[in-house]
Amino acid sequence: MNEQIEKIIRNIEKVMIGKREIAELSIVSLLAGGHVLLEDVPGVGKTMMVRALSKSLGTSFKRIQFTPDLLPSDVIGVSIYNPKTLQFEFRPGPIVGNIVLADEINRTSPKTQAALLESMEEASITVDGDTIQLPKPFFVMATQNPIEYEGTYPLPEAQLDRFLLKIKMGYPTKEEEIEVLRRAERTVPIDDISAVLTIEQLMELKRQVKEVHVENNIKEYIVSLAQNTRHHHNVYLGVSPRASIALMRAAQSYAFMKGRDYVIPDDVQYLVKYVFSHRIILKPETRYEGITEEQVIKSVLHYVHVPVKRYVPE
Repeated sequence: MNEQIEKIIRNIEKVMIGKREIAELSIVSLLAGGHVLLEDVPGVGKTMMVRALSKSLGTSFKRIQFTPDLLPSDVIGVSIYNPKTLQFEFRPGPIVGNIVLADEINRTSPKTQAALLESMEEASITVDGDTIQLPKPFFVMATQNPIEYEGTYPLPEAQLDRFLLKIKMGYPTKEEEIEVLRRAERTVPIDDISAVLTIEQLMELKRQVKEVHVENNIKEYIVSLAQNTRHHHNVYLGVSPRASIALMRAAQSYAFMKGRDYVIPDDVQYLVKYVFSHRIILKPETRYEGITEEQVIKSVLHYVHVPVKRYVPE
């Protein structure tokens, strides 16, 4: 494990008990230049995970609490007329930050959800015809409750496609939950953690991730997995080429975290369910039979030939 990344994870573990894998995947997405969608029931620590990551990196942190009456201008910002200067002045919204928590993103209307599309794809926002670049790094971690819950709006496919990874938190074990109670008995754990990395160091890590080598046979493997989702008999709509790019970038980031400067098939196999599952649309009869996206991805992994040649740097 990369030493600097290990420091971040240990810092997060001071707050999040038994969530090392979630912390690792969040950092994978951050270093790959993507965004994360955390889905699970309320109260399992989704918001706390985002706050702990932000405090560990010393970045600016903004929170958007999505509600049914939230407007796009509440997210992006608004131009206000200044009678002294006789000009309109832009007042930035909470989207202008390094790490943005989009809390309960599926509790607002699709119109407001769409306000995030440009920022997540281009790292910029457009106001009154002017494009404004967002600060670097820019990283969105959105939380959502399961769509079966009351008062939720399913995210449109275009919005889901902007998330590099979709992760489910899960309940802690009995022992882990007891430890949570013990730590929260007299203090607030989030107040005890401080930054272990500067923004400059983080940007350097992101630069190094891009240099991780991806052999041609690994690229062919990724494309084969993507294409098989498009032809799978249980799938109505397979993943887009953006998903192939996302899987490659995530694999580069994961390999870097593990101390390698090259990607191996194991990296792809581990990450594919987190990258592809929210991008697949199953046929109605498939859902009726109780088949999930994860099961489809598992069958695709079984079907597609795994490259045996591995890149070894000189």
